Amino acid sequence: MSLGHGLRAGICAALLWTAVAGLGHGAWAAGEGLPLAPHRAVYELSLSATRGGAGVTSVAGRMVYDLVGSPCDGYTQNMRFVTRMMSQSGTTSVSDLRSTTWEDAVGKQFRFDSSQYRDDKATEATAGDASRLNATEGIKVDLTKPSRRSLSLPAGVYFPVQHTIALIRAARDGKSSFRADLYDGSEKGEKVYDTVSAVGRVHPPGSNRKLTSVRGADRLDAIGAWPVSIAYFEPNADGKDALPVYEISFLMYENGVSRKLHIDYGEFALNGQLTEIAFHEPPKCEQK
Repeated sequence: MSLGHGLRAGICAALLWTAVAGLGHGAWAAGEGLPLAPHRAVYELSLSATRGGAGVTSVAGRMVYDLVGSPCDGYTQNMRFVTRMMSQSGTTSVSDLRSTTWEDAVGKQFRFDSSQYRDDKATEATAGDASRLNATEGIKVDLTKPSRRSLSLPAGVYFPVQHTIALIRAARDGKSSFRADLYDGSEKGEKVYDTVSAVGRVHPPGSNRKLTSVRGADRLDAIGAWPVSIAYFEPNADGKDALPVYEISFLMYENGVSRKLHIDYGEFALNGQLTEIAFHEPPKCEQK
């Protein structure tokens, strides 16, 4: 199994969600933009648990996430997700997912480009542009990789940043769950995931001091955080009896940082520990 498989939407949503936690309900209106906090975060990955039939004895790796941009120019996310997996037979394989996405601040345009490598050999590449037309025509996607083709998505499908805003609204409204169809260009640009998010009670300011000290993370001491879990299902999954493809949980902070990542694939699960954090100087933005 390739650990980067299908994860771009989930991880980027997890890392973005906190970056807009301070938004009010009017933030979705065109022109108000998204004051995301530009930053670069490094997470060390380790095997948390295995279950029957997994065939995995160890997993280790690193994920680097970088966010830049502004409400005027949109937001670019760069992510690299590298893991080394050892099977019960002693065979080792290295999976390397490299992803770049851009989305405007109001959820109308979305671009994506990702490459998957296994043991230094390219196995998959996906790239394309998605445009939200209107409530009647929905969303048009033009793919350039792995082949040129176009497809249409329903108008109600969310892009990653747009999904982030909707999650924040749900949390600020005191809702404990939120369901949405999410598109991020994964699975050769053809997959729309049915997502179900659960939001826990807010952790008060100061709770970050109880976690492992990380240089630069003291900015989190004075702000609150929320435990969040997002389950990703195949589209048209069979109701409550369906099992998620994977599930991601994390602790989100209001300034754009996520800690305590946990990725559950079903047969095994990974932990992601924040080890490095650096904040970029916010770009100047003059709203038109």
